[in-house]
Amino acid sequence: MANALLHGNTFAPCFVGRTAPRARAVSRSLRSRAVVRAAAQSNENLGFKTMRKGVKEAADESVLTPRFYTTDFDEMEQLFSQDLNPNLDMAELEAMLAEFKLDYNQRHFVRNETFAKAADSIQGPARKIFVEFLERSCTAEFSGFLLYKELGRRLKKTNPVVAEIFTLMSRDEARHAGFLNKAMSDFNLALDLGFLTKNRQYTFFKPKFIFYATYLSEKIGYWRYISIYRHLQRNPDNQLYPLFEYFENWCQDENRHGDFFTAILKARPEFVEGSDWQAKAWSRFFCLSVYVTMYLNDHSRSSFYESLGLNTTQFNRHVIIETNNTTARIFPSVPDCETPEFWDRMEALIVLNNKLAAIGKSDAPDFVKTLQKLPIFERFAKNLLQLYFGKTLDGAGSYDLAPEDTQLAF
Repeated sequence: MANALLHGNTFAPCFVGRTAPRARAVSRSLRSRAVVRAAAQSNENLGFKTMRKGVKEAADESVLTPRFYTTDFDEMEQLFSQDLNPNLDMAELEAMLAEFKLDYNQRHFVRNETFAKAADSIQGPARKIFVEFLERSCTAEFSGFLLYKELGRRLKKTNPVVAEIFTLMSRDEARHAGFLNKAMSDFNLALDLGFLTKNRQYTFFKPKFIFYATYLSEKIGYWRYISIYRHLQRNPDNQLYPLFEYFENWCQDENRHGDFFTAILKARPEFVEGSDWQAKAWSRFFCLSVYVTMYLNDHSRSSFYESLGLNTTQFNRHVIIETNNTTARIFPSVPDCETPEFWDRMEALIVLNNKLAAIGKSDAPDFVKTLQKLPIFERFAKNLLQLYFGKTLDGAGSYDLAPEDTQLAF
């Protein structure tokens, strides 16, 4: 019905004589109302819960959902103290600060009239999967904003240069989150980010774990964004929504953030020293945590990537391999992601994850569901251990980083 009102000639007979301008105004008003009604009806059929009109309840937290992080800020202050940490290369950090101050993307995130129109054309299951993608992305970016903002505040006295870098990175993350939340409003929904700040559960990580996790998060974000962007540049017919046209410059924010954490890791040799078994163990652990989470998340939402003309498996493998190659330049040990055994186990995790999801959606009593899940959890853990103790690339870490090669492999 909305398509008929938008594209038909329902109001053409009115466009005559002196009444034409008023008739056109009436037509535009009716078309606008039709779009709003159609979009509202679409959202009602998507099954999302709302806190109030137009404000979506945040998705339930799980092992695979984006998390909010906190850390030991006192230890952070010690790590960035120039008196306690003489390895800090302040010249490199000051050069990075100068680059962050240039704010290359200050005028990049400017919307245009194509956003709302494109959102209106996305209906049915694709509309729901787009909203879920926007929500997850917004939550992840906002998580970075909160962590970096607090670090910037807490480190002002200890190391003003590092503090300002964190503050400027929080600026970038806030810009990304706001842009994504505004995109959600094209689908007549949005997140209450203030409510999330106060009510979301925060996960505590020691500072060195924050460095591993955020480095990987920024670098894998870079490879995801640049890969999607270049795929859609080659296949413009799959450009369903203009958000993706912003990914080329956007991903450079992620890359700069990752480079900052590279500098931090270089300043703490014990975090990346190849002779330190703990550094090697934690490096592999965080690599696999990030890779497995992305692989399972994306394969549970394959329809989103297929709507962009991507093969979910090929896209994920490409992103993981490129992220791993980048990470191997600084981490002392990374999994070998280019063996058949690695991907066989990753595929096995998808099968097990799908079984867990099916049990969770069943009508069986909770205690029955728990019993049904136990053997699957056991097999899941076995596959994770096989991945962890599988073939690795050790001693690949280097303090000299090669330039990024951003060519796509698929």
